Amino acid sequence: MNCCEHRMRVSVIGGSRVGEETYGAAVMVGRLLAEHGHTVVCGGRGGVMEAVCKGASEAGGHTIAILPGVDRTDANPFVTEAIVTGLGNARNVLVVLNGDGAIAIDGATGTLSEIAHALDIGRPVAGLATHEIPGVEAVETPEEAVSYVESEARNQ
Repeated sequence: MNCCEHRMRVSVIGGSRVGEETYGAAVMVGRLLAEHGHTVVCGGRGGVMEAVCKGASEAGGHTIAILPGVDRTDANPFVTEAIVTGLGNARNVLVVLNGDGAIAIDGATGTLSEIAHALDIGRPVAGLATHEIPGVEAVETPEEAVSYVESEARNQ
């Protein structure tokens, strides 16, 4: 089975404020996910979340934002579908719960909490320049991140 025969939702988590290199890597992750027919799930705001949505959007993909507040217009301009929660950072569990796997890019404590939730519920997690913890598959490129999540999610 090739990647496109098993369409998935992939949660992409990461820093809300990132540098140019990280932003570019997240755009590429979004583009690759869309090209493989997958839907991007994220927190819907800036940084990695905006970049991954931008990449997916430019490739014709679908993006779902699970927002911490109550206003759908808080989503970045590349979001296809915004879901408000009113839960603040407690929405982090919903971001990873709605993906078949997760790709973590950069990030601080919010990303760390999402990684922990993903591992707790048994989702495969690829880490691109992020927290190095047991259970997270450290990868070097956007292509490796997408390939890892596709392979592991398909085997669950």
